[in-house]
Amino acid sequence: MSTENGKKLITDIFAAGARNGWNLSVHSMIPNVLMAFVIIYILNMSGILKIIADYTGFIMAPLGLPGESIAVILATFLSSGGGAGALVALVQEGILNAHHIAILLPGLALVGSIVQYMGRILGVLGVPGKHYFFLYGICMINAYLAMLVMRFIL
Repeated sequence: MSTENGKKLITDIFAAGARNGWNLSVHSMIPNVLMAFVIIYILNMSGILKIIADYTGFIMAPLGLPGESIAVILATFLSSGGGAGALVALVQEGILNAHHIAILLPGLALVGSIVQYMGRILGVLGVPGKHYFFLYGICMINAYLAMLVMRFIL
């Protein structure tokens, strides 16, 4: 609907935004979160998550986190929603607690969906592929340092 002078009503704008938000959550966010739940469940039940934790524990130990928590960072690297799903799945499994979550959250914010942004931002801007590793490395170092600082704040 529009007013007489052609401007849209605030209710119409709100409704359009709500529809767009609903579509985004149903078609993008929920599948990522569910995918993470399923993957963590499968990895945990098969014992692969424990193997991953044993081999990567040295990376997470200085942060005061169990080795399994690297799955959260890896999932977040692909999708923020997937990272959130992995985090919740590990909390439900009893592997992570509130203290661990507080340490992980700054890292999740700094790593969030970096692979998705590769095409959406770096590709559109024409950044040469040879720079991606360096750019991702900076992102990962920042995330690790933020989690390290959070560990010592807590």
